[in-house]
Amino acid sequence: MRQTLYWESVTLPARKGAPGITKPSPFCHLTVTWLAEHQMLAGHFPLEFLPSVDDMVKKLGTRLVNSAHDLVFKAVHERCLIYNVCWEDPRIDRQILHLDGESRVVVLTSAGCNTLDYLLDSPAEIHAVDVNPRQNALLHLKLALIERGDFDDLFRLFGNGSHQAFRGIYQTIRSRLPAFTQAFWDEKIAYFDSTSHKKSFYYYGTSGAIAWILSRYLLSANRNLRSRLLDLLDARTLAEQREIYQQIEPVLWGHFTSWLVKQPMTMAMLGVPRPQIRLISTQYPGGMVGYVSSKLRHVLTEVLIHDNYFWRVYLTGSYTTDCCPNYLKPENFAQLHHNIGRAYTHNATVSHFLREHPGQYSHFVLLDHQDWLAWHQPEALREEWELILANSRPGSKIMLRSASPELNFLPEMVKSAVRFFPELTGALHAQDRVGTYGSLHLAEVL
Repeated sequence: MRQTLYWESVTLPARKGAPGITKPSPFCHLTVTWLAEHQMLAGHFPLEFLPSVDDMVKKLGTRLVNSAHDLVFKAVHERCLIYNVCWEDPRIDRQILHLDGESRVVVLTSAGCNTLDYLLDSPAEIHAVDVNPRQNALLHLKLALIERGDFDDLFRLFGNGSHQAFRGIYQTIRSRLPAFTQAFWDEKIAYFDSTSHKKSFYYYGTSGAIAWILSRYLLSANRNLRSRLLDLLDARTLAEQREIYQQIEPVLWGHFTSWLVKQPMTMAMLGVPRPQIRLISTQYPGGMVGYVSSKLRHVLTEVLIHDNYFWRVYLTGSYTTDCCPNYLKPENFAQLHHNIGRAYTHNATVSHFLREHPGQYSHFVLLDHQDWLAWHQPEALREEWELILANSRPGSKIMLRSASPELNFLPEMVKSAVRFFPELTGALHAQDRVGTYGSLHLAEVL
């Protein structure tokens, strides 16, 4: 049995019919006791107003855990590639956005897949904005490969997730890449090495690392589970999907999966900040595990899976020619090659981009980042909306997602400046192939 370290908290075994009790670490308890006594002796507050040490320990412990999670989240986002695929369904997006040759689009980059998808509608320009330059480095690599003009190499790298000649191909496009992108891929191009232990690009980056852990566990823990999961991916009807999922759900949500989903580190690596965890934990029965299991059940039993490339790639490490993003379909390659000059990247926040590049933009695709702003930087949230409205025109569309079922964090001035379309977005949200967000929203500027 591993020895508990001096600064670690311990959960005492539960009595029958009673929950377990978290006992503060000796270090935590002594620290709070010393602080309390020091403050009391210094006359900062009298003894009768001194809260119990246990209460103070609990509050300090909560603050330490929250601060640690925020620090981990910040460190991950400042030092790592987070998203190796976009986790938003562009089929839904394009039904909402109705892009055309006059469209001027601002989108958060993420993995760049959806920027490429939007290019198929031939908008006038797309500005891919991300505060994490590694996400733009991924889009730069994809754009350079499309410009290079070899579809087979593009598909092997991003369809199969690996290529035997990955180093040689990279050298043919390296000079076309910005300096930061060159430095990043000089170090990370082995993500595409088929001889590595992970064998696929899609198991690198922080979200890919979690996908690797889960997929290896699910595909190796139970031979029957592995077989049925692969059968599920090939199902052609909802009836087939429901039958298979009913069989595997109890095994799928075993102790390890439930434990992993509840870990703050897991959520940080998936790009889920503490405000979203808090939203989910307070608004959904069963907390994070209940939320994820409910969303997964819906997407795997209520939405046809045969073209759901989002879940396929994380389970298998690759796409197929029939189940992949639109930028990896050969019939779209010529149009993408023609339109890549319309895509621009910016290492910036949305607000910084709009201050530096003012204009009358027609579309804003904000993903779910305002969940984080609303909790951590409410003034920055207000500023972002002020800049969006100042750089839009009547009829401009603003699309965003949230972990919450409702947008209850919008500044008051936004509510009178836009109108929403819940009937449209509610119906489309139910068809989303990703299925992990709490809600989808479209605002149109009045």
